[in-house]
This record gives sequence, structure tokens and C-alpha cells, in this order.
Amino acid sequence: MTTLGLIIAGLAGLVIGGELLVRGAVSAAKAFNISPMVIGLTLVGFGTSTPELVTSLQAALSGSSGIAIGNVVGSNIGNILLILGIAALIAPVTVNPVALKRDGAVMLFATILCVGAALIGDIGRLGGLLLLSALFIYLALTFFVERRANGTPASAVYEAESEAVPGPDFSLFSSLAIAVGGLVITIFGARLLVSGAVSAAQAVGLSEAVIGLTIVAIGTSMPELATSVIAVRRRQGDVALGNVIGSNIFNILGILGVTAMVKPMAVPPEIVRFDVWVMAAAAVLLVTFAKTGWRIARLEGAVMVCLYIGYLGWLLA
Repeated sequence: MTTLGLIIAGLAGLVIGGELLVRGAVSAAKAFNISPMVIGLTLVGFGTSTPELVTSLQAALSGSSGIAIGNVVGSNIGNILLILGIAALIAPVTVNPVALKRDGAVMLFATILCVGAALIGDIGRLGGLLLLSALFIYLALTFFVERRANGTPASAVYEAESEAVPGPDFSLFSSLAIAVGGLVITIFGARLLVSGAVSAAQAVGLSEAVIGLTIVAIGTSMPELATSVIAVRRRQGDVALGNVIGSNIFNILGILGVTAMVKPMAVPPEIVRFDVWVMAAAAVLLVTFAKTGWRIARLEGAVMVCLYIGYLGWLLA
């Protein structure tokens, strides 16, 4: 019961803290007159990935690299198969071809880098630096292209992502206070979740990697689920898709990069044998479905969700 309580409290802290952090950061950015395109490109994508970042850092510093890496890999699998699948079941997800061609290609590239790092067997500080550098290059080039073009279909998606964050705009002081409070709650929730996850792995005889791929990954992906559901209910399917793709890019290049720079990690053999390949297959499946008629239909969403259920069943079996 203590272990279950830690996991529930940790997940609640991540969901509440992540939500407050994103709302506060976006509201503060608006107070500073930062453009909606920049907010959608950076703050929304990075903000919804903060639970993954804090949890992976906490796990790595605690010596639980299986949870840290499993969290990233499992979150990327869940973002595509579970979250995007649920979004498509609610309403077909429209696809912006321009945004998909660029950001989808970057997601596939980041996935290849992650698979390569897994095959090497460990991710050191140099590898983390390379991943993080790739993220900064992607953001800088995207910002430069969008500003120079003075508005493209892709920038419209980023702007819509900034508007998909729920809640009113606050004063600058209140926004910063909400963002800081959300970060503190997120950090506290991550500590509880990692402690509970390690205890759960020991209690039920599962590896830390499996716990990271399942309970931790699903819990830390709740902000992406909330954002995607809000987007499709507003008939902004391209925002839901952009949120998932952006989050997957941030997870690999940003979260895995930062975590490896702080604490080099060995990749668990079971993740190398199976889960990184599931992540790669899910990324290819997303692009394939998205390019078929430039939308992800309800049937395709159902296929994604069923595949995720089958994946969880395989892990737990």
C-alpha cells in the first residue's frame, strides 16, 4: 500500500505540476510579448515534456537508469500509439503536410539517433551533448525559416499549439509564481514516483526498465494527452499531431540529452532487444498513417490503441 501510495501521489504531482508549469510559462511568455509561434515551438513542447525530464533526471541520479531510459522510450511509444490513437478515436486527426514533412523527418532522425545510442550500449556525456546540440540546431533553424517566411502553414500549427493551453492569462508576477510552483510540485512528484517505481519493481519481480516503460512512461505523458484531447475537441487535429511529434523530438534530443550529460547511463539489454525497435516502428507507422490521405482516421486510431494494448501485454507477460 505504501508503494502504491507513492506512485499515485507521484503521478498526481507530475500531472498537476506539469499543468501549472505550462500554464504559467505560456502566460508569462505572452506577458513578455513573445510571439505565439515561438511559444508553440518551444514552451508548449518542452513544457509538456517537463514531467519526463524531471523523472528521468531523478531516476538517473538515483542509479535507476532503466527507469530513466525506459521513461523516454516508453513515453515516445505511448505518445504515438496511445495518445494519438485516443485523439484519432475522438475525431479524425488532420495533418498539415508542410509541418509533417519537416517535423516528421526530424522525429524519425531523432529516433534513429536513439536506436543508435541504444545499440552502442551506453549514453555518455558526449552522446548527451550531441543529442542536445541537435535539438538546439532544429529549434534555431525552424525559428529562422519561419521568421524569414513571415508565416507558413507550419507556423500556424505552432501558434495554434500555444492557444491550445487551457486557462486564462495572468499577470507577469502571477504567471511566474504559477510556473515556479508547478516546477516544485513536478520535482516533488518525480521523487515520489521514482521511489514508488523502484519499490514496485522489487515487490512484483519486474525489472526497473519495464516499470519505466509502463507506469512511469504513461504517467509522465499525461500532459500530452490533455493537450491532444483539447486540440481534437476544438477540431484542431494538426495541433494534436504537432504536440505528439514535438514531444517525441524533445524526449529524445532534450530529455535523454540532458539526462546523459548530468549522469551517463547504461542502456538495459531488454530495451535494446525489443523496445527501441517498437519505438522506431511506431514512428514509421505514424508517418505512414499521416501521409495516407493527410489525416489519421478513427480506424487507424483504433489500430494504434490496440497495438499499444498488445505491447503492454507483451511487457507484463
